[in-house]
Amino acid sequence: MILEFSYLTSAIFFIVGLKLMNSPLTARRGNLISSIGMLIAVIATLWHRDILSFSWIFAGLSMGTVIGAIIAYRVPMTAMPEMVALLNGFGGLSSLLVGWSVYHGNLHISSYEAFTIYLSILIGGATFSGSMIAWGKLHEVLSGKPLLFRGQQIVNILLISSLLVLGFLYCTAPLENYGTLFAIISLSLLLGVFMVLPIGGADMPVVISLLNSYSGMAASAAGFVLKNNVLIVSGALVGASGIILTQVMCKAMNRSLFHVLFSGFGSVKKKVTSQVIGEIKSLVAKDAYHVLEAAKSIVVVPGYGLAVAQAQHLLKELTAILEKRGADVTYAIHSVAGRMPGHMNVLLAEAGVPYEQLIEMEAINPRMEQVDVCLVIGANDVVNLSARDDTSSSIYGMPIIEVDRAKHVFILKRSTAFGFAGIENPLFFKENSSMIFGDAKQTLQSLVAEFKS
Repeated sequence: MILEFSYLTSAIFFIVGLKLMNSPLTARRGNLISSIGMLIAVIATLWHRDILSFSWIFAGLSMGTVIGAIIAYRVPMTAMPEMVALLNGFGGLSSLLVGWSVYHGNLHISSYEAFTIYLSILIGGATFSGSMIAWGKLHEVLSGKPLLFRGQQIVNILLISSLLVLGFLYCTAPLENYGTLFAIISLSLLLGVFMVLPIGGADMPVVISLLNSYSGMAASAAGFVLKNNVLIVSGALVGASGIILTQVMCKAMNRSLFHVLFSGFGSVKKKVTSQVIGEIKSLVAKDAYHVLEAAKSIVVVPGYGLAVAQAQHLLKELTAILEKRGADVTYAIHSVAGRMPGHMNVLLAEAGVPYEQLIEMEAINPRMEQVDVCLVIGANDVVNLSARDDTSSSIYGMPIIEVDRAKHVFILKRSTAFGFAGIENPLFFKENSSMIFGDAKQTLQSLVAEFKS
């Protein structure tokens, strides 16, 4: 009775915590409440199972705490997507090991129990290996480009068909089919590799959210294996929220969830984009200072380059100076800016930017014509005009932040190099656009120095 009540309490904490994560203002509180819910579930489970020797549990808890603390403090914001990919992968690996261990420790396995073990291993294995490939692409150990080979879709179909057939054979006679189970483990790991290899670096935000969903579904399957209700509930919440987030990401990129699920995501051949005609204008920080000094309305569009330069604190210092001089400063956030969902939100929150100043793309675009200066820092694809104007472009139809409608656009970039999509950006050649070449941190430092002088 106490166990069921504890699990019910934990489930309520999870749901309330997830609800609070719906807003940046309450996200930290939601995370804390969810953590407390998990703590209650763990303590209740240990107490109910009469686990009196906690030496191994304490050792594991201590090691995990130390490793987690080191990661949290030492991993820079640019490496946050890789860390999320690793955490997703380890969650999948845990589900695989749970299913495997339950099979070894059970002399009487029903077809239903065998099916739950099969799902836990299949989803967990694919999540683990897929997350490792995503980590490799994000960490640039592997190429960020889609890795394709002839007949890849046929191989994927054969792989999935083999897993279904092997799953049926295993579930009909689980105790006599250890070799079949081992084959399922191997093929599930291979499936995860083939699932992520064809996906390009530009599409990583969707991949991260999808793998997060898979890790939740794997945990839920492990809950069925262990007959643990709270694990089923928590895994289902993660899986469902991850799928919803994936759909949001797909909408933000004008992609289809069907293509994500069937490994065609990011592997479409790019069409030739119309040649851009015009001349790029470049400025130095001092020139931009004079325009910013007179501006009354300023919109900042952050991108991955801001994270690479670690310039978020200097950006906050600059915008604080502008606000003191009477300027209205807001930040335009695209759903897929950066390399993971919410990357820019977390980056700006780290610098102390108020949540009320973060405006989503749909809300900022109608106001863009009244903006005096739009400051684009390290963003490329999310402001690429080809997505709006060029029907021959591979990203045509993708919603963008329409910065070209502002009176002045300053683009802080190291060079005119392409973004993840690998195509030229006509924004650079617009009459009202000017490039400020160099490291974003140094450029912002120069702008702050100009205002202070």
